[in-house]
Amino acid sequence: MEFNPSRRHFFSRFSDGVHGAALASLLGRDILSAADSDAAARVYDLKPRQPHLPPKAKAVIQLFQNGGPSQVDTFDPKPMLTKFAGTAPSRDIVNQIEFADQLGSVLPSPFKFARHGKCGMEISEVFPHLAGCVDDMTVIRSMYGEHFNHEPSLYLMHTGRTLPGRPSLGSWVVYGLGSENQNLPAYVVLDDPKKLPVNGIQNWQAGYLPPIYQGTRFRSEGPPLLNLKPPEELPTPLVEAQRDLLHRLDQGHRDRHAAYGDLDARIASYELAARMQLTATDALDLSQESEKTKKMYGLNEERTANYGRRCLIARRLVERGVRYVQMFIEFQIWDAHSDLEDSLRYSCGKTDKPAAALLTDLKQRGLLDSTLVLWGGEFGRMPISQTRQGVGSAGRDHGPAGFSMWMAGGGTKGGTVHGATDDLGHKAVENRVSVHDFHATMLHLLGLNYRDLVFERQGLKERITDQTPARVISEILA
Repeated sequence: MEFNPSRRHFFSRFSDGVHGAALASLLGRDILSAADSDAAARVYDLKPRQPHLPPKAKAVIQLFQNGGPSQVDTFDPKPMLTKFAGTAPSRDIVNQIEFADQLGSVLPSPFKFARHGKCGMEISEVFPHLAGCVDDMTVIRSMYGEHFNHEPSLYLMHTGRTLPGRPSLGSWVVYGLGSENQNLPAYVVLDDPKKLPVNGIQNWQAGYLPPIYQGTRFRSEGPPLLNLKPPEELPTPLVEAQRDLLHRLDQGHRDRHAAYGDLDARIASYELAARMQLTATDALDLSQESEKTKKMYGLNEERTANYGRRCLIARRLVERGVRYVQMFIEFQIWDAHSDLEDSLRYSCGKTDKPAAALLTDLKQRGLLDSTLVLWGGEFGRMPISQTRQGVGSAGRDHGPAGFSMWMAGGGTKGGTVHGATDDLGHKAVENRVSVHDFHATMLHLLGLNYRDLVFERQGLKERITDQTPARVISEILA
């Protein structure tokens, strides 16, 4: 007998058999997992949390040198460049050139290197002030990246992937540890007042982490935060009553819209802004500093004043319990495609004295042991010349295969050089350090295991190293 079930009959019987069992299993799993998730839901706030292991550092100051500093002109001396000066580069180098039509010859550094400190570390003459701090620095000469363009390399250095949309390193840190000061942001960004860096605010975004962990920009000129102070002063009891009423209204609204993480972040930001009205102003008031300190940071010199001011602000912020402070320098200041010598003298002249002052100041205040200072860019430069027709003298093209970065304080082994590039400074060849290794080591010093610092999203346990093999660089730990 021919059987032609109606639409109604089909759906009335669909729950029978294998199809129904599978559907019930899926729906039941979703319901149970949702219940479990709600029961064990984490509160996303900035309160301090216990690390995974005993930490060496409590805070981080990242001096990011956007543009790509040339390793062979700063921290990685290569005498062989002089020996082979003017000769054609090898095929290995030619294959990694971004601008093939501007290919030049092997280019020695125009700067002299000398040994400094008790450790005898070699450093370029362009860093006369940092040369006095080498016994506190760990220089990694064997860093390597994955891309020769700025945008993806910046994403990699800040988020662990060459793609946009992922949480920044600072966001991961405050997600894992919170902050010691509830009246200041846990993650502060001090970008250059002239212009945002390449990739803009994506360098300090929270990505798929709750928005409360995004970096907060502080201005280094004028009011640190716009509209921080109320337009008129009101009696303290009235202000407190207003805040109490707003808090109860916010709480009621949040309870009615519990699924919106952005709402939690917005309310938390409003409440933090209210607490910052006094604390932020005090933290950024450099008039409290002595003239000797201001001079040490170069605040009395036009060339170093702005960067020095931000370095001093960074010290004041970590002194007050801010977890992560990230500093950017003038737009693409290290991107020396031409006029190599003048370009590097300019960028080093703006940053050398303030960076050295920061290390000295942290150390004399007993803060360097608990503060990890990071210095470096998104990649290095090529050991050959790049000649742009009609544009000044030769420079160097981007070089991600081998470059230098340094750490100081926070449990690192000062006066240490780790790894090496080849004879020309092109490629990391000894004790190579990936960006993920760098991230894993930084997290380890803060007491965070990079394998355990995860955020569950769409069935995946996301982490800064993104399922990529990484290792803690134990050789540089004190």
